Amino acid sequence: MITFATVSPCYNEEEVIEQSVGKLTALFVRLIGEGKISPESKMVFVNDGSTDKTWEKICELKKINPYVKGIKLSRNVGHQHALMAGLMNAKEWADAVVSVDADLQDDINVIPEMIDDVSKGYDVVYGVKVSRTADPLLKRVSAEAFYKLQSSMGVESVFNHADFRMMTKKALDMLSNYKEKNLYLRGLIPLIGLKSTTVDDVISERTAGHSKYNLKRMLSLAVDGITSFSTKPLKIIFVLGVLSIIIALIVAIDVFHALFIGEAVAGWATVVLSIWLVGGMALISLSVVGEYIGKIYTEVKNRPLYNIEEEI
Repeated sequence: MITFATVSPCYNEEEVIEQSVGKLTALFVRLIGEGKISPESKMVFVNDGSTDKTWEKICELKKINPYVKGIKLSRNVGHQHALMAGLMNAKEWADAVVSVDADLQDDINVIPEMIDDVSKGYDVVYGVKVSRTADPLLKRVSAEAFYKLQSSMGVESVFNHADFRMMTKKALDMLSNYKEKNLYLRGLIPLIGLKSTTVDDVISERTAGHSKYNLKRMLSLAVDGITSFSTKPLKIIFVLGVLSIIIALIVAIDVFHALFIGEAVAGWATVVLSIWLVGGMALISLSVVGEYIGKIYTEVKNRPLYNIEEEI
């Protein structure tokens, strides 16, 4: 029997939090009855600077539900940092921890299977999405593109896996040794190298509220994932620079040939095209290099990932 925890970051989830607690409570009662988890197990909700009544709801639920534990961060720090706060808190007292979004779109019915896998010696169990029919078309397409882009850039991650996973205390202790400020847990956890496996995760529709992961946030997460784990964009810049030089040489040969045969025509098109080509390549290169420099700037300041204001 293990002491078990779920960790769920919450940002403006007042519409769904009560339903989620009800579903998790039913799961906890069943697992305790089967002798798989300890009665001391908890569901941890991390309030990530919500502007609605999410924290008030968590406090109310705590009064009537012994399995509820709440952590209130002092400000909004983002999904990955809020998740890290919950994981680091839970690892101090739990043997195994499942991270799952507060809307419970992930299939929590596979959690017993995850627990069985841990008992077989696995330290990390990834929930891999096998069906996304409940997601809007744009989200499905962008998610597929997101995973393929990561793979093409050399980022080591589990395809179609987000943040629904179980980790043992051993894995969490190892994760705590990684001190990155630009957190991308989907790429960081595979680097731990412990024995892992997967379970099927069938996504269900949200019962209330709306997803906080819009296209802008997904693009931001993709940039963080790629620039935090791969230097391939810098190599691409080098290739693009070589190509721009080759194009410039071809243009120069064409100009000299026209002069040699006496067919040169005075005009600005070639000059303007060359300027725009080189200028565009320079701006793209500076942008990518700037992204890496910005991450170095964030890392060297060594600021805390989060501050816990209150814990219940």
